[in-house]
Amino acid sequence: MRHTMTTAERGRPSRRPSGNGSAPAGTPARRAADAGQPSPNGTLVAERPEIVTELSDALEMLRRGDFSARLARRDGPDADLAELFNEVAGRMEQRNREFERVSRVIGRDGRMAERVDESIGSGDWAAGAQAINSLIDDLARPTTEVARVIDAVARGDLSQQMALEIGDQPLKGEFLRIGTTVNRMVDQLSSFADEVTRVAREVGTEGKLGGQAQVRGVSGVWRELTDNVNSMAGNLTGQVRNIAQVTTAVARGDLTQKITVDARGEILEVKSTVNTMVDQLSAFADEVTRVAREVGTEGKLGGQAHVRGISGTWAELTENVNQLAGNLTGQVRNIAQVTTAVAKGDLTQKITVDAQGEIAELKSTVNTMVDQLSSFADEVTRVAREVGTDGKLGGQATVRGVSGTWQELTNNVNQLAGNLTGQVRNIAQVTTAVAKGDLTQKITVDARGEIAELKNTVNTMVDQLSSFADEVTRVAREVGTDGKLGGQAQVRGVSGTWQELTNNVNQLAGNLTGQVRNIASVTTAVAKGDLTQKITVDAQGEIAELKNTVNTMVDQLSSFADEVTRVAREVGTDGKLGGQAQVRGVSGTWRELTDNVNSMAGNLTSQVRNIASVTTAVAKGDLGQKITVDAQGEILELKNTVNTMVDQLSSFANEVTRVAREVGTEGKLGGQAEVRDVSGTWRDLTQSVNILAGNLTTQVRAIADVATAVTRGDLSQAITVETQGELAELRDNINQMINNLKDTTTKNAEQDWLKSNLARIGAQLQGQRDLRQVCQMIMSEITPVVDAQQGAFFLLEATREGLRLRLASSYGYAPRRGESVLSLGEGLVGQAAVERRSIRVPQTPPGYLSIGSGLGEAPPADLVIVPVLFEERVLGVIELASFKNFSDLHMSFLQQLVDTLGVVLNTIIANARTEELLAQSQRLTQELQAQSMELQRTNAELQEKAALLSEQNRNIEIKNREIEMARLGLEEKAEQLALSSQYKTEFMANMSHELRTPLNSLLVLARLLAENTESNLTGRQIEFARTIHDAGWDLLTLINDILDLSKVEAGKMDVHAGRVALDDVCGYVEQTFRAQSELKGLRFAVERGPGVPDQLFTDEQRLQQILKNLLSNAVKFTDAGTVTLSIHVGPEDMLFASPTLNAADRVVAFAVTDTGIGVAADKLKLIFDPFQQADGSTSRKYGGTGLGLSISREIARVLGGSITVQSDVGRGSTFTLYLPERYPGEAPDALDRLQDDTVFSGSSYSGPLMVGSPRTAISGGPARVVDAEEIGAAIITQGASAARPTAVENTAPEPRPLEPSRSMRGKPTHTVDTSVLAGRTVLIVDDDVRNVFALTSALELHGLTVLYADNGAAGIATLQAHPEVDLVLMDVMMPDMDGNETTAAIRKMPGFSELPILFLTAKAMPGDRDKSLAAGASDYITKPVDLDRLLRLMSGWVTRDAGAPGPDA
Repeated sequence: MRHTMTTAERGRPSRRPSGNGSAPAGTPARRAADAGQPSPNGTLVAERPEIVTELSDALEMLRRGDFSARLARRDGPDADLAELFNEVAGRMEQRNREFERVSRVIGRDGRMAERVDESIGSGDWAAGAQAINSLIDDLARPTTEVARVIDAVARGDLSQQMALEIGDQPLKGEFLRIGTTVNRMVDQLSSFADEVTRVAREVGTEGKLGGQAQVRGVSGVWRELTDNVNSMAGNLTGQVRNIAQVTTAVARGDLTQKITVDARGEILEVKSTVNTMVDQLSAFADEVTRVAREVGTEGKLGGQAHVRGISGTWAELTENVNQLAGNLTGQVRNIAQVTTAVAKGDLTQKITVDAQGEIAELKSTVNTMVDQLSSFADEVTRVAREVGTDGKLGGQATVRGVSGTWQELTNNVNQLAGNLTGQVRNIAQVTTAVAKGDLTQKITVDARGEIAELKNTVNTMVDQLSSFADEVTRVAREVGTDGKLGGQAQVRGVSGTWQELTNNVNQLAGNLTGQVRNIASVTTAVAKGDLTQKITVDAQGEIAELKNTVNTMVDQLSSFADEVTRVAREVGTDGKLGGQAQVRGVSGTWRELTDNVNSMAGNLTSQVRNIASVTTAVAKGDLGQKITVDAQGEILELKNTVNTMVDQLSSFANEVTRVAREVGTEGKLGGQAEVRDVSGTWRDLTQSVNILAGNLTTQVRAIADVATAVTRGDLSQAITVETQGELAELRDNINQMINNLKDTTTKNAEQDWLKSNLARIGAQLQGQRDLRQVCQMIMSEITPVVDAQQGAFFLLEATREGLRLRLASSYGYAPRRGESVLSLGEGLVGQAAVERRSIRVPQTPPGYLSIGSGLGEAPPADLVIVPVLFEERVLGVIELASFKNFSDLHMSFLQQLVDTLGVVLNTIIANARTEELLAQSQRLTQELQAQSMELQRTNAELQEKAALLSEQNRNIEIKNREIEMARLGLEEKAEQLALSSQYKTEFMANMSHELRTPLNSLLVLARLLAENTESNLTGRQIEFARTIHDAGWDLLTLINDILDLSKVEAGKMDVHAGRVALDDVCGYVEQTFRAQSELKGLRFAVERGPGVPDQLFTDEQRLQQILKNLLSNAVKFTDAGTVTLSIHVGPEDMLFASPTLNAADRVVAFAVTDTGIGVAADKLKLIFDPFQQADGSTSRKYGGTGLGLSISREIARVLGGSITVQSDVGRGSTFTLYLPERYPGEAPDALDRLQDDTVFSGSSYSGPLMVGSPRTAISGGPARVVDAEEIGAAIITQGASAARPTAVENTAPEPRPLEPSRSMRGKPTHTVDTSVLAGRTVLIVDDDVRNVFALTSALELHGLTVLYADNGAAGIATLQAHPEVDLVLMDVMMPDMDGNETTAAIRKMPGFSELPILFLTAKAMPGDRDKSLAAGASDYITKPVDLDRLLRLMSGWVTRDAGAPGPDA
């Protein structure tokens, strides 16, 4: 990065004089300076001490190293001096910052290409910068080269090699070792990759199966990788060939073969797919037969056989069956279409479908009926049109040859026409009179219904018209004649044309009033000096001319005042000289005022411009100009002062400018300013400049010397010159850099020493088998390496007395008697073995130990004891003593070496043990040979028995193979069933999503229409909206039932057992069904028998679901009588079909008895099948899908119970649910073991919550399960002081949407206070524009601001652009980036980790909720969403940030 001139430097004019920097010869200032005389204006530099003092202070700051020192800008001769000084100080500050920047960018940011800018100076300045850049180049080039090669390898480019010569200089030392290692690694990778790539291409791309990689001379990881590639190729060959064999057989029509090769992953999926295809082809005939039976026999029209992937005979058979079904469907549907049209009054349609036989006879009969009805309707229609539409009164219908109902219809039509004729003619007579101005006539004909209303209306109109004319006449007279402005006509009870006439008269009066009042208002404002008002009222004719005249006057006056004001402001205030007022069309006083203002502006312009010209010239360095304009008063004094200043400024700056330029710009260090005949402030200023130049010279040369030494590899020097400010920081940074380089070099050398010695000693120990020799070798090598003078090696041995440490070898040490064997824990050596860690004794006390030689002895300064371990087992202990303290490098060496020694010693000990065992084995072999002879005789006897056992084994093996074949067949069937179940589950999940998504927008929008917040719908339209909402809820209930059935069949229905109070169950039943029963006129009762426990341990939600289904059926199928729920203890001697019930201590029965239609005995089993009812008429009369009993039976089975039924047709039914008192699938003591304080904790939870006292929730007392949005409602109603409940465990099932009663659908179930949501911002991320529209419409009604994004990426971008978002509503299934991925990405964004994200999704299958919560969702709601529930939940989350407990509290 090179230095560029800043904008301030480019825009600042140079005040540097031309030539040699001195004043031009012959000028008064130059002649005065040469003669040592005062300047022409009589002022010396010494007489201006302020500039000298300021310059001295600034130079002192520079000497202390503070480069921020600057001289204040000034005019006159001091301006050049101040600018030169500031330029020198700025250049020094810039150079110091450049050093700091390069140090930071290279040392911290790692940008090795950065260099010091060498263009900021010349001479020694440039030399210092070049020296630093040279040092950086020498360090950066090898590092950059290594990074280049490694980066190429990381990208897969193995052709790159690290150059071992850089800039014609070979690498040395650590750089050479690194380069060699990198190149060797690249060569190995390249040679290995070629062979593996060839095999992978042949097998995986070209399809040459059976290929194997032959890579020679590799081992370790490369050998394992080669074997893995070959294994992959071999497996792929076998799998592909087996798949090809089976698919070829299928293509030839052989469906008996299947894929049997072992496979995993995607190959296993292919295997399963092909095998499934074979099974599907075999079953295709069943589908064709089924469709033929449904359409041709059972009359289920529209059925078609859908068999995919078949051809030949099977395709022809399928087409023939479908043609049969299609023909029959078309004929029956055409007949139904025509008869339906006749029923609806459409007589234009006839049966046109081609038919034969009895269908043709039926076609002719229906068509004849249509012709007869059409001929009758035409005549009646004609008369009705003439009388009722064309206004031809008196017409009568003449229809011949009809009788019965048709004759009565004709007479009724004629009577209608006669009555209408008399009534309309009387009405026409009265209205004609009104039109002619005769208001005395009224309608007198007898009439009823709407005609009577018309009669009353016309008569009322006649009465109103008389009073109307009088009122209009009065108002017109007052406003138009008497001049009473503001009068209006008040005529009540009129409308239409009369209302318009009244409005026109009132408009006339209103217009005239407004015009006159507006003119008066404007003229009054002008009189008061307000020229901003104009006549704005709409006017025409003469009023418009008056309006234009007044407005023109106002414009002229306003223009005059604006122009005079502008000139006065420009000249007198803004300083824009030369301005003149140009006011046209004025005279008199206004003209004189204009001339006076222009005269004042002209005089001030000429004076100020002359003064500005001279001062501008001084500011630009031109001291030859003076003020010459004629002036008086204070302007004259200003003129004299400026002229004197110009003469004084040119006498001083030349010499100082020269020195500043040489030192600060050209880099000529050592220069000094020589200014003669100056004193006072100017002398001090000269000395300060010289001190500045001297200090800078010393500091820069010192920095350059040290940088040059570092470049040459000398790291012993440092900058010692005294500096301050930024130069001091630069000195410290360079010294720190040198110290860092020195430390890095030292550390690298230590690591080389450590690794080389470890490798050398490890190589010497390889292959050694003699334990004593190895011990001696260890001491001989280790002791000198760590600068120790004495050492001992103790080996751990097992003796009769136990484990002992025996001296195995030593260095410079002769043991005294009894010191060669130590017990564990004896002395420091024994203690180190016991603790398995090193012990160090620095500064050993006198007399503790002596290290001697032939010439003398002395105590050691440091002692270290290191245990030798192998897999945490002690093998020996090493003790070393040294005259010097052991360094950290020595200690690290010992710690790493003992690991290697442990492996070597363990290997030698193991080998010795192996040799000993081999000798024992040889002795035992001889003994076994003697026993072998005896065994041979015994073997002869056993062989006969073995032959018999062999025959029996063969028979068993045959049976085992048969069993294995049967097991494989069962496993294959099980895999097929599992795959089928997976397809079904995926289908159910997708169908649930696709159905719930449009249902959400349908229900929300229908709800909004039904609420009619804008009050713009009729009662009938509101009823339509409620009907749509009810139908949507019915469809949602069906979807939930199907999902429940799917969960049960898949075995994925979760049971969340807990203590259930029967009082709560009875209360739920009473609340749900009593009002519904009473609405149908039924008596509803809940009975509890003796001995019934107060509580059960089961799943409360599932129990309520079963009872709801049973009681709903009872109420639905009972038209009169009683519905009873009886709870009693099951008979003890009763034998149940469920083993769980038979094993239960006590069984509780829930019997639902009704007096309804009953079920036939042969239908009792059928009604428990999915989608089945007792007969077809039941569904048409009572509704329903036939899923309730099927789901209830399966749920009862999951809970360990059963359902039985007793029924008599016409008398009623009794459905009995039997449940064990304790659910067997979960121990009831699990809840008893929980502590009270686990119910309410500070952890976050967004699912169902246990509400009630902690003790009650655990002990089984009354408690209820509520959803998280009820917490939001509680926050709104109770404030933020409530406790923050948390569920015991997040395993509660996802709550089903609550179905409102039929009468309340489309209405809010209860009032939701949404005041906390007003003004909040919510982001909706959903790809379905219907849902977005519905939610936006609903939320905006409650004062929320809604943002929208149609995918995850757009949602993240919107969130970043709008950080004010308070809450996010997220969909799951979206293109590219689904809701879970989007939420996980948002949680990683700073500032959004705690943002509430509520999932509104149609994915309602098991596990979907847990996936979303794991991705970071705050809560989860399934579509279609209950708007009240959503608002309560949102209220709870948005108030969490305000201090109230949110749903996750």
